[in-house]
Amino acid sequence: MHTARRLRLEIQGAVQGVGFRPLVYRLATELGLRGWVLNDARGVVIEVEGVDGRLEEFRHRVEAEPPVRAVVDLVRGTWLDAADFPDFRIRHSDRGGSKEAVVLPDVAMCSLCRADVDDHADRRHRYAFTNCTDCGPRFTIIEALPYDRPNTTMRRFDMCEPCRREYEDPSNRRFHAQPNACASCGPQLELWDGGGRPAGAGDEALQLAMAALHRGQILAVKGLGGFHLMVDARDPAAVTRLRERKARYEKPLALMVGAVEDAERLCEVPPDADALLSSPEAPIVLLRRLPGSPVADEVAPDNPYLGVMLPYTPLHHLLVSELGFPVVATSGNLSDEPICIESDEARTRLDGIADLYLVHDRPIARHADDSVVCLMAGDAQPIRRARGYAPLPVILDAHPKAAPSILAVGAHLKNTVALSVGRRVFISQHIGDMETPQAVAVFERVIRDFLEMYEAAPVAVARDLHPDYASTQWIERLADGAAAGQQDRVADGSAAGKGDRVADGSTGAKQDVVWWARALRGLPRITVQHHHAHLASCLADNDSRERALGVIWDGTGYGPDGTVWGGEFLLGDAAGFERVAWLRPFRLLGGEAAVREPRRAATAVLAESLERGHGEREVWGREDLPPIATLTHAERRTFERMLDTGFRSPITTSVGRLFDAIASLLDIRQRASFEGQAAMQLEYVADPDVRDAYPVEVTDSSSALVLDWRPIVRAALEDSGRGVDRGVISARFHNGLVGAIVEVAGAIAEPTVALSGGCFQNRLLTERARERLMDAGFRVLVHRRVPANDGGISLGQVAVAAARRASGDDGATAHDDGAGGSE
Repeated sequence: MHTARRLRLEIQGAVQGVGFRPLVYRLATELGLRGWVLNDARGVVIEVEGVDGRLEEFRHRVEAEPPVRAVVDLVRGTWLDAADFPDFRIRHSDRGGSKEAVVLPDVAMCSLCRADVDDHADRRHRYAFTNCTDCGPRFTIIEALPYDRPNTTMRRFDMCEPCRREYEDPSNRRFHAQPNACASCGPQLELWDGGGRPAGAGDEALQLAMAALHRGQILAVKGLGGFHLMVDARDPAAVTRLRERKARYEKPLALMVGAVEDAERLCEVPPDADALLSSPEAPIVLLRRLPGSPVADEVAPDNPYLGVMLPYTPLHHLLVSELGFPVVATSGNLSDEPICIESDEARTRLDGIADLYLVHDRPIARHADDSVVCLMAGDAQPIRRARGYAPLPVILDAHPKAAPSILAVGAHLKNTVALSVGRRVFISQHIGDMETPQAVAVFERVIRDFLEMYEAAPVAVARDLHPDYASTQWIERLADGAAAGQQDRVADGSAAGKGDRVADGSTGAKQDVVWWARALRGLPRITVQHHHAHLASCLADNDSRERALGVIWDGTGYGPDGTVWGGEFLLGDAAGFERVAWLRPFRLLGGEAAVREPRRAATAVLAESLERGHGEREVWGREDLPPIATLTHAERRTFERMLDTGFRSPITTSVGRLFDAIASLLDIRQRASFEGQAAMQLEYVADPDVRDAYPVEVTDSSSALVLDWRPIVRAALEDSGRGVDRGVISARFHNGLVGAIVEVAGAIAEPTVALSGGCFQNRLLTERARERLMDAGFRVLVHRRVPANDGGISLGQVAVAAARRASGDDGATAHDDGAGGSE
């Protein structure tokens, strides 16, 4: 006779909202086991009893055959005495305990739901909010853990009887699908005219919206995580009108097409890109444009790539698939502002941009931009991490499970925030550039959102070393007792927090200040140097505990020596680093103005490369050089004084600005309308068949290596003067930098090399550097889950702060003197 025993399994990871409980129910029933399963604040808990053989088989299959969208981080098993359960049941969720469950990102519409929407005989035919356990909204509708309908924005919609039967039937694919609904009981579509007046509802609203796009009008569409602005991508006048109204004059605009076959008529779509486009994450994928593509040049001026995505909700599917042409689907905002998430907000903020508004009545709990991904170095690399990926965590294996919670407030550009809960680091959706009060308000709202969802009480806040970053200033004001929520309110008076409620349910500035004071005021601030955060981010992204040589190249980062870093080689790990090499410094003429005007960087590097000696500069007489030819006499006098005195011209080692300088020298771009534009265009003109390189002189200076760029500039000048094609010059420039990376890596002789920073979004630079380094025997780490750009900074900040606390550091920072040593 076999004695029954009871097995308790606690499963953590992305296991809620993926059909885990139905799978457990079906498996337990199949094996004749009794017990229960429920969601709790940490994940899924199972108690199941029966004979040992069946219990072992049950555990094996639960671990080996999880739902497709599940990500299991931990399975903890405990053997107990039998409890004589009568059957197997799915219990109501347990809302107690620490909040550690992983919230699943929003999931693109599955093929079965698409079939339902397209099926004339199905009761969800043409219903724009169809979903099941395998697809639909998650992150953008959840308001609290665990993930159950009462904790989502769907709680206002009472399910009709057919939907209720599906929801309660364990054999149905909509069993416990929290957003489950149909046209009888769920969210509804409505079309508003430019004045916000209803112009149609339901399917009529869709038909009117499509007609507007055919006419070249601009349509604002409320999607999953916010509004899109849509227009016919074939119509140059319509795209230009959108750009002018949105004040986004040259930065590429994303496209949406109905199917992969439609993308293939516009772009080269290799198999890996096909899989990405069709994946549950459904990101925007950067694809090389085909000659003769019908997409207007105004969509991505001077850019050989198009950012393409497929419809990821039933609403987008119904709207775009029937149009028969590609549409621009760009963020619903004015340039530099966060996207709109509510209908009335869109009507106010998009007034004068959109001609019509296609809206619905399902509230969006939080914004989520579309993610952007490129194929690079043999894998997908995120450029912007948001819908489909956020807020999936990165596990810090190098740190103890019981590590205290740390909040990281990220960088100034491409901001994200991060929160550690145990070993998991939850990274927010893309927030963007912290240039406007609206952006700072969203940043604050995201922080509050994370703290409330996980009921976290951080023990410290990690922030960037740069004193002028908005994220740094925000936490410093708060720590000093200032009312961050009150100061950062936007012009229309809306509150920064999620309702700005405190325990007594009241709202308003006074209560908002009280909430923030309770949450963060007085916490230690751990200052993390920008490029150290990049290195730590790349290591964490690759689950690496090893020390590495970090090649950290970007546009701007505040150095501990008071200069602007950006061409760094850092030897170390999350706990600390030594600066072992850097780019030869030059001046940023006008500081931030040099970021917008590549000709300023070019003037500075030309002045040093062409110096005659005795303080005399040849550069001012070189009218044949494009950047110099653009300067007025007054500008030349001003720039010469800046070079002589350093007035408003900080020292920089930025590789990003060196890219700008070469782009200006080749007359590719003298002024930039968005960050990184000149460097992108320099990459795009490079001839991929050119393998020879310009020289970079690597010299030893004060126990560190310095990369002297002047030989590159002189060689580029000589080639340009001889009429060499600028595609050849660009390629030789890239290859010269790659050669310098390999030379420094060989000199340092650290087995692992990590590539991070915005410059490593450059496909040519990254792929060639990786190839050459691997050929030389190095292990090479590149980003896979978080961006190489500043969107990954918050992860690195948490990793550094956690490592310091683990080593007993209380957060005080010993700054690098710029010539080596440790941070």
